Amino acid sequence: MAKIMIVEDEAVIRQLIGEELTKWRFDVYQTTDFNSVFEEFEQITPQLVLLDINLPVYDGYYWCQKIREVSKVPIIFISSRNTNMDQIMAMNMGADDYITKPFQVDILVAKINALLRRSYNYAESGEELEHNGITLNIDNSSMTIQDEVVDLSKNEYRLLFILMKQHGKILSRDKLLRALWDDERFVDDNTLTVNINRLRRKIEQAGIDDYIQTKVGQGYIVP
Repeated sequence: MAKIMIVEDEAVIRQLIGEELTKWRFDVYQTTDFNSVFEEFEQITPQLVLLDINLPVYDGYYWCQKIREVSKVPIIFISSRNTNMDQIMAMNMGADDYITKPFQVDILVAKINALLRRSYNYAESGEELEHNGITLNIDNSSMTIQDEVVDLSKNEYRLLFILMKQHGKILSRDKLLRALWDDERFVDDNTLTVNINRLRRKIEQAGIDDYIQTKVGQGYIVP
């Protein structure tokens, strides 16, 4: 039974989500003390966090960053803020997904199930992938370039895994969206761009340029 932490200051929404997730047999913890979200996270050790942006004391971006300092637990932002900048900010802070209020609870549940499935069953234990100077360490979701170990977010890891597995092939944006999020209809296309750009920067900073190439109108390729 997966444990889910809900960090939402609107009691009605928090309770609605909590009741629905309980029906799905999730172990739900609803945060009500917004001064000690991080302390509660460390005590609860959830398998997934639902996080609002507009919170008392510190906003969701702050708490996401704090959690990312110690954990790669899946994080889904739930917010009434629906601009591209908000979603980019969330992804840059380390979020795995973003859903805008108002939303259908069944879509949220589908996202949660898909993210849990990917996050905890995706790795092929004991394997490494190596291609053109990059070693992808599947056991700990990191990559090694010239003896430097670089941590990856779950989405960055999944993107690199797919691109390396199929190096030499052009992968369309739709195919990558489906591989990462199961149903691309529920994901802003900008999310893929943000994660590709973050992954490229990490690879370039470690010393390899142009590892992931864009094919205009077609998608992305690792040659």
